[in-house]
Amino acid sequence: MNPLIGMTFITGLLASAHCLGMCGGLISALSLTENGRRCGLPCQLMFNLGRVTTYSLLGLFVGWLGSALTIQNELYNITQLLQIGCDIFIILIGLGSAGLFSTFNFSLLKTGALQLDLEKKADKLKGLPLPLAALGIGLLFGLMPCGMLYAMLLTAAQSADTATGMLMMLAFGLGTFPALLLLGQTSNWLKRLGNRPLKAAGIMVALIGSYNLLNHIGMIS
Repeated sequence: MNPLIGMTFITGLLASAHCLGMCGGLISALSLTENGRRCGLPCQLMFNLGRVTTYSLLGLFVGWLGSALTIQNELYNITQLLQIGCDIFIILIGLGSAGLFSTFNFSLLKTGALQLDLEKKADKLKGLPLPLAALGIGLLFGLMPCGMLYAMLLTAAQSADTATGMLMMLAFGLGTFPALLLLGQTSNWLKRLGNRPLKAAGIMVALIGSYNLLNHIGMIS
């Protein structure tokens, strides 16, 4: 198995604190009531199923896109340089997330306009029965702009393989799954840990970028 699949899963686990910050309130709201009754676990499961499905489909697409670029012989040298540039960018995202830079971290890579647009579309889905609404909102929120997600998508694209790209993003999504599913219990635990899990996730992202960078430099030499 590609070692990057396991590394992306660990990154998802460590990045759960950030996911709770972005999606935790929404999951709590979805799980509260449906005609006065608790929806609870079904809504949380459906939301996370939708989110992980979107991640997997994005991984499949960028894996295909990466393969489409690499099979073009005339673009080979360009794609090698592009891969190295992406590796360096991924390392910078990771180190910034780990707190190495005071002015560069993944939170600066959010796109406020896209996030607002996704939230508006999610509001329109809330009129559906809660489990179905949770699935639709999860599918939308898999597109939520996030530097950590960008880094994982770049890594999946560099696999230049549809199946591997999909598995990488599936692993990342599954890594974030436990914290969001066990929202109440994990949020208090992660609060006590502070920023340490997120810093560890940043270090893991930097290691992924370094692993790919060494491989891509080796391909040139």
